[in-house]
Amino acid sequence: MSEASANLVYACEQWEIDLGRRELRSRGIPVPFGGRAFEIVKVLVQSATELVTKDHMMERVWPGAIVGEGTLHVHISAVRKALGPDRGLPKTASGRGYRLLGSWTPQQREGTAPPVYSPLTRTSGAPPANNLLPLITRLIGRTAAAQFVRDLVSAYRVVTLTGPGGIGKTSLAIEAVRYLLPDFEDGGWIVELASLSDPGLVPSTVASTLGLKLAGEISADSVARAVGGRHLLLVLDNCEHVIDAVANLAETFTRLCPRTTIVATSREVLRIDGESVYRVPPLDVPAPGQAAPDYILQYSAVELFIARTKALNAGFSPHAEDLASIATICRRLDGIPLAIEFAAARAAVLGVQLVAAGLRDRFALLTAGRRTALPRQRTLRATLDWSHELLPETERWLLRRLAVFPGGFTIDAAVAVMTDTGFDASAVLDGIANLIAKSWVALDKSGAAARWTLLETIRAYALEKLVEHAEAGIAAEHHALYFRDLFTPQARGARSSLSDEDLARHVREIDNVRAALDWSFSSAGDQAIGIDLTVAYAPVWRHLSQMSECSERCERALLSLEPHVTANMPLRMELQINLASAIFITMGSPEQAKALLIEALATADALNDLNAQAGALSMLISIYFSRGEYGRAQIAAERIEQIAHRIGDPIHLRFAYQQMAATLLTRGRSREAQQYLERVLRFSAASGDRRDAIYYNSNDHAADRATLAAALWMQGFTDQALNEARLSLKELQGADHPLLLCRTLYGISRMSKMTGDFATADREIARLIEVAKGSNAHLWETAAHFLKGKLLVERGEFAQGLLVLRDAFETCDRTGWHISYEEYKGALALGLAGIGRLDEALIALDDAMAADRKGAGGRGWYAPELFRIKGEVLLQQAADQLVLAAEDCFTQAAQMVREQGALFGSCGSPSALPV
Repeated sequence: MSEASANLVYACEQWEIDLGRRELRSRGIPVPFGGRAFEIVKVLVQSATELVTKDHMMERVWPGAIVGEGTLHVHISAVRKALGPDRGLPKTASGRGYRLLGSWTPQQREGTAPPVYSPLTRTSGAPPANNLLPLITRLIGRTAAAQFVRDLVSAYRVVTLTGPGGIGKTSLAIEAVRYLLPDFEDGGWIVELASLSDPGLVPSTVASTLGLKLAGEISADSVARAVGGRHLLLVLDNCEHVIDAVANLAETFTRLCPRTTIVATSREVLRIDGESVYRVPPLDVPAPGQAAPDYILQYSAVELFIARTKALNAGFSPHAEDLASIATICRRLDGIPLAIEFAAARAAVLGVQLVAAGLRDRFALLTAGRRTALPRQRTLRATLDWSHELLPETERWLLRRLAVFPGGFTIDAAVAVMTDTGFDASAVLDGIANLIAKSWVALDKSGAAARWTLLETIRAYALEKLVEHAEAGIAAEHHALYFRDLFTPQARGARSSLSDEDLARHVREIDNVRAALDWSFSSAGDQAIGIDLTVAYAPVWRHLSQMSECSERCERALLSLEPHVTANMPLRMELQINLASAIFITMGSPEQAKALLIEALATADALNDLNAQAGALSMLISIYFSRGEYGRAQIAAERIEQIAHRIGDPIHLRFAYQQMAATLLTRGRSREAQQYLERVLRFSAASGDRRDAIYYNSNDHAADRATLAAALWMQGFTDQALNEARLSLKELQGADHPLLLCRTLYGISRMSKMTGDFATADREIARLIEVAKGSNAHLWETAAHFLKGKLLVERGEFAQGLLVLRDAFETCDRTGWHISYEEYKGALALGLAGIGRLDEALIALDDAMAADRKGAGGRGWYAPELFRIKGEVLLQQAADQLVLAAEDCFTQAAQMVREQGALFGSCGSPSALPV
């Protein structure tokens, strides 16, 4: 730098860029930021208003180094932060570079010269250029984090690494700054503050570490003046218990030591001007439900666990079962490195499985810290005790109450559990803010609304404190009351509307609802709260297709509800309908489901609750279909249509038309079914009433189109049918509701099979089985196996098809459900005939025809196909006396097809299993 440039200052309104002193000043006051960030400002101001490309900027600021754009963005952000309200002065040209706005006037300032740096006086035996101890083991999973911290350190004067105990702040700080030491000509020092009990000793500890010889009282100001303009890096480690003294020292250094950079590690941020905060994240952990070894091994938390276990047990070699348990351990320990190291030490001695099983009492189990570690880092409990003791009593109180939320919390929920404490909303919000700053509470970034959570390990610790203070019962009661009031409609028995936003909020609280219900039905709980909450939340379980849980929760609530109490009638009715729905999907007792619905329908009639009448009837139709009682199904569908016209809104009418179309198809009346389906598709689901959509499953265009395709195919309108089938497949792409998806996949699979598109049928049947298994939707899974067996028979794979069909029939016989009995008995007969077992085939056909007559009250939709198959089987017997009988079967089949107006009598009904 020339002598002239040493005195050059660029001025623009309140700002000055002093190239000699390397300062950015606002109204004469220096604004602290890092040396690399200043280099960026220098390049921009020297280019006036011209565009500086990204490549040119990186070449000027980091000559000869390979630097990514992320590093440049960090430093540009530091410049913007320093400029405060004028952060828009560095203008970004998207994808190209930057220019500095404003009119910057260069001025030669007399008396402006580089500051005179005082020498750093060291005592004898002074430390070398740095005192950073080498890391004994490789730092796992922190490569990206270390690089980001390096970028921050070169962009800001003060960088604080914060996070909960054991997250690895110190190790990350040392790893990051080690590679920056060549940038600091006067070296770098780490100052250990953990052992200090008196905040007043912070300045003297820093002075001692730096080897400064100071006379008189040692203060932050005197230490800073002694350091002066030396170019050094200072790491202040473990600051939380002396945070105010450290903040004062750091602020003094930024003012008096223009070339000193400070890195602090603390569970609480410093809260000073110019500070950049990096919240150290946990290590990456595998997602639940993923068991593939290659998947699990790619996560850093797992890598750390295995590395530390092997270090203590050289023969350790995890197999697949161990890996699944290791993944669970890492998740339950929140990816916190210190906790994982404790667990690995135990696993080296006890084995992985015992450690996984013992995590319920993690604080007793995880005690094997390093002998040389600080006392507060030798056990997991000690690590948290250290921070907990630093909290004021009001924050401890709030923390233990927040532990009652397993699924995170909002400000309203937090206020609710503090109702008896005298905390108002403002005090709770301030307390949460403080706990976040001290790394006890984390912001939940998964949604748009403000929400917070506790890491599982911290929550387990706080729950212990809740029990110790005898507050668990009162906190659980407040928690359960809050969620009951949040989800229960104002008027009992009245269905509330659920917008998409409401539904998302309901789903998000599922873990909190589970905890509230567990407490409500416990010996210490309040069953009335649990009953109300179960009724309110049952539609959400159905929306999520969590039918097993829905069944268990509703049955538990019903058992707790006093019978013959008039006030309980609406609650009992709602519980009965939801329980029957869950029983149906999971293939529980059909007699129980039917009895529940009949009683619920009687209650709905007595209460004149039209919504509940339609809900009960809709489930009865599903049961009638699945038991082959098509005549009863049509009577129920006709009644739903009457109810829908009385209510008069599109959702109910659309649903009623779906039911009528399905029942008409099963009776072989495809033309009338088509008319109803065309009405269905003309309706758009009413916005903002998601509960009725959940309750009636009325919002499923893809399945409706598949059903319409079947009706058109039956009538011989092949081109129209294929077009609707294609549209159905297209609309399927956006489907995400598992039970609605099952219904749609079932319809598409059948339609694809009818049209000879066996590849699509095979693919969608496999998908249906997978979705049904994942939702415990045993009815749909069994229906899928029936489809698969029939498809195999039609492909000529008779033996395999018969095996699949018989397994499905065995499931139906065992559970009492009969899914499209006549159709799949026909497929069984075809398979038997295909391997020459003609007598058994005829027996199967007689069973199917008897079921058809009983269910349809005459001849149903599949009767023509049954007669055609029987004729084919009779002809295969090659007996002259059976030819006439075969011809009679063909004649009857043709007559029935004409009566039904169906040119393709074997197409089937995709809606034979409405949900």
